[in-house]
Amino acid sequence: MNKEWRNFNEGHWMSDVNVRDFIQKNYTPYEGDESFLEGPSEATNKLWDTLKALQKEERKKGGVLDMETEVVSSITAYKASYMTSDKSLEKVVGLQTDKPLKRAFMPFGGIKMAEEACTTYGYTPSQDLHTIFTKYHKTHNQGVFDAYTPEMKLARHSKIITGLPDTYGRGRIVGDYRRVALYGIDFLISKKEEDFANCGCGIMTDEVIRLREEITDQIKALKEMKVMASDYGFDISKPANNAKEAFQWLYFGYLAAIKTQNGAAMSVGRISTFLDIYIERDLKEGTLTEKDAQELVDHLVMKFRMVKFARIPSYNQLFSGDPVWATLEVAGLGMDGRDMVTKNDFRFLHTLENMGPSPEPNLTVLYSSKISEHFKKYASKISITTSSIQYENDDVMRPIWGDDYSICCCVSATQTGKEMQFFGARANLAKCLLYAINGGKDELNKKQVGPEYAPITSEYLSYDEVMHKYDLMMDWLAGLYVNTLNLIQYMHDKYYYEAAEMALIDTDVRRTFATGIAGFSHVVDSLSAIKYAKVKVIRDEDGIAKDFEIEGDFPRYGNDDDRADDIAVWLLKTFMTKIRKYHTYRNSEPTTSILTITSNVVYGKATGTLPDGRKAGEPLAPGANPSYGAEKSGLLASLNSLAKLPYEYALDGISNTQTISPSALGHDLKEQTNNLVNILDGYFDQGAHHLNVNVFGTEKLIDAMNHPEKEEYANFTIRVSGYAVKFIDLTKEQQLDVISRTCHKVL
Repeated sequence: MNKEWRNFNEGHWMSDVNVRDFIQKNYTPYEGDESFLEGPSEATNKLWDTLKALQKEERKKGGVLDMETEVVSSITAYKASYMTSDKSLEKVVGLQTDKPLKRAFMPFGGIKMAEEACTTYGYTPSQDLHTIFTKYHKTHNQGVFDAYTPEMKLARHSKIITGLPDTYGRGRIVGDYRRVALYGIDFLISKKEEDFANCGCGIMTDEVIRLREEITDQIKALKEMKVMASDYGFDISKPANNAKEAFQWLYFGYLAAIKTQNGAAMSVGRISTFLDIYIERDLKEGTLTEKDAQELVDHLVMKFRMVKFARIPSYNQLFSGDPVWATLEVAGLGMDGRDMVTKNDFRFLHTLENMGPSPEPNLTVLYSSKISEHFKKYASKISITTSSIQYENDDVMRPIWGDDYSICCCVSATQTGKEMQFFGARANLAKCLLYAINGGKDELNKKQVGPEYAPITSEYLSYDEVMHKYDLMMDWLAGLYVNTLNLIQYMHDKYYYEAAEMALIDTDVRRTFATGIAGFSHVVDSLSAIKYAKVKVIRDEDGIAKDFEIEGDFPRYGNDDDRADDIAVWLLKTFMTKIRKYHTYRNSEPTTSILTITSNVVYGKATGTLPDGRKAGEPLAPGANPSYGAEKSGLLASLNSLAKLPYEYALDGISNTQTISPSALGHDLKEQTNNLVNILDGYFDQGAHHLNVNVFGTEKLIDAMNHPEKEEYANFTIRVSGYAVKFIDLTKEQQLDVISRTCHKVL
């Protein structure tokens, strides 16, 4: 056994790359409470004060502290750089560029976007780089637009399919960064070389040729990781020898990813239990104290809080608040039923106390009513005091993804190191409903975007006629959507391949093909209105439905009323069934999500008045949430409606974001904590997938919007749809959207 693996239990992990086997044979479940936790060290306080000052300066400068204009980012583009001149303070080292919070220049996704990100904030990009990436080197963005069909461009322009990763990196690929620590780079290179030797021994098909080139790029990335680490004085060719090295080695793997990709989500993965094994060994050997262990966790998390990318205005409108989605998971159960909560899970949540609330990393509790009661109460307490945690149902995810999955963006799962996802943004099903009514014409620009079916011309909408035409229009949209994504993913692989992440994933990788739904609740309520009330169409001079008058009442999704909720289940199943009919790139497995991030505001601007009463231009409800004002029966009824949506039809995730007034949960923190645990147990035991928990009143949001200069709001974090943001970093429109959401004052 390698000396670095001393005192570890043996297993298959020693001869094959199998981190899960290592974890299952070596982790120590923890059933106690949080009383063992330590506060921040002196070094942590000094570094955090430095970072807070930089963040404050960044905000003063309009959201960007500094930006690269001359150097194309790569794993080895920059020499070793540190947060402060006192290098000894940092227990985990490494920056994306040569200065903290400085944003890299990343043109491979698209030179226009990289340059626009610079000029937006007053920086002048290099003319030499412009020449290289327009004359000599094609980018992902250029490849996509060279191949788009007129129909795809028109649908994109009209925003019936929207948020597409054609002007930014797709992200959502989680390298198994733990592999760097457990095996060292040399072992990983040797395994990739074996894969290369065994690839394409027969016929050189297109797929084999491409894979051989990709493996070569992966090996090159692994070698560059060694060079990068050596510049910081570390030899990562061999496994980590102790906890400090395990943290550092793992971070170097993640650092390589964020130096080379500016994907929509750059998740960290499931690292807590893995790192706890090293901490426990060091504690037993007497080479580490609990104070040291917490310091390592705090410093690693601080690095995740520092990740920054150069973004363009249109991206920031879609994904407001400068998110990275450095998602990091804790808790869950093993396939054998053992609790996977460790002391390290407490430590990672404790960073929200040691350094205050923060949107990053996107802390995610893999929840089951069967996990440690002490941990459930601690997580709930942290939710109440920071609103910085989201919960996902381990009991519905574990049977599908196993017990070593990561959340690759906001809510979507992938098997760590075994799988990658092709991200695909959203299809606006609310707009699709209007296309069905208007015969494929866009309700705003009046162009013939969809197929020229006969429009509905009756004064009152007939449920059967609408359903028939909507079914046909969804067929068209699903096919166009999948074909558009196939094209985008092809070009991303060709011009912006994620070699650093894929080097830390099995060569024989499983691929999923993510699609998404926007406007979900509005379609459900619109169809319910047409079915159970009378909906009169108001048309303009061109015969386009511009408004609707509703006569009578109708059941609304979000009130635990099966009449509406059954329509929601039908809509999800129907759209997913249509998506599955089409070929998906590289034989990937199609999935869908009900998730809109903060882009529900942008989608709403592009969507006309709907039969549910929502007016043109108003924000769509986020994710799978009920429409604004629809929830009339309290929080529990709303949760019950969401829980009816079958996860197996939305394996990419079902996002639910709820805001609860503190008084609704109880009179003091202890009572509030116990009540929140009971709510989470009941909700997830029904099979629900996801819950964002915010605990504050609307009054606090309004005060923060009006007085962002107050120190208490500098890091005021809220959960939106699938991720967290600093509230004062949202645009005014986004802030007003959040304020308008239902704040439950009763359960």
